[in-house]
Amino acid sequence: MVYTEIKEKNNKKYFYRVKSIREGKKVKKKRVYLGVDLDKKKLLIEENEADKKLKLLSTLLTNEEKHQLGKIKKNYLSQSKGTKENRYESFVSLFTYDSTNIEGNTLTLQETSHLLFENITPRKSLREINEVINHKKAFDYLLDAKTDLSKELILKIHKLVVQNTLKPELKDQIGKYRTLQVYIRGTNWLPSKPEEVPKEMGYLLSWYSKNKKKLHPLLLATYFHSAFETIHPFVDGNGRVGRLLMNLILHRNKYPMINIPNKEKYKYYRSLESSQLKGDLRPLIKFLFDLLKKEKVKF
Repeated sequence: MVYTEIKEKNNKKYFYRVKSIREGKKVKKKRVYLGVDLDKKKLLIEENEADKKLKLLSTLLTNEEKHQLGKIKKNYLSQSKGTKENRYESFVSLFTYDSTNIEGNTLTLQETSHLLFENITPRKSLREINEVINHKKAFDYLLDAKTDLSKELILKIHKLVVQNTLKPELKDQIGKYRTLQVYIRGTNWLPSKPEEVPKEMGYLLSWYSKNKKKLHPLLLATYFHSAFETIHPFVDGNGRVGRLLMNLILHRNKYPMINIPNKEKYKYYRSLESSQLKGDLRPLIKFLFDLLKKEKVKF
């Protein structure tokens, strides 16, 4: 994550550009001094220069990839409006199936589709059924939302995603940033401490606001997703919420959404961990770029 830090000393404000990278259980921070008592215009100039020194996002897409992404966008926007409803049902079925299966849900693709669009309930646990129904509700909410990405929108999506799926002792965590420490199986690092979550999410949303018109949408969506999953702001549902928000960014920028197949989840995890532990976002960008190229159902 990258953000601007302000330190006050002797009634003066000192500005630093900070890049944080997780190394095992610790967070390593690299700082670039920006200046003292900067106005907004000067601060923005210094932030841009510092970001170049920190080797940030703008160099992570090749010119050829940018060219191919332009073609993908053009082809996507040229699709017939007559197929929109059919593409919607197909994509929602796939996206909901894969995104919930990555987290352990056992409904098949056919069961997921029948449940969402034919009201045929499979003989599975109520929790798993609610996970699938909730995911579609959250997806539809994002499609209809008029407001920009914000804390309020993120909390609403979390509430929709986990409603009636959590253990009774965790119900007070629904639709709010977690107040508990969470742990991730199969990793040797800890997500942010609960008391750090509001501040770090604030930094992330501020970063998004400053960069949403500067960066290529795929870079914007990829970085946001990586940082969101690193913070892990909720007790449960972080993966599903994070993938929904990633697709919201792409959708708002008139790019097709990305479905991460459950069969490729370990490649997804490895590329995500590369950004979280090494500060190298390139593998995740390449992974998502390749999926976008192969996506058969473009919605």
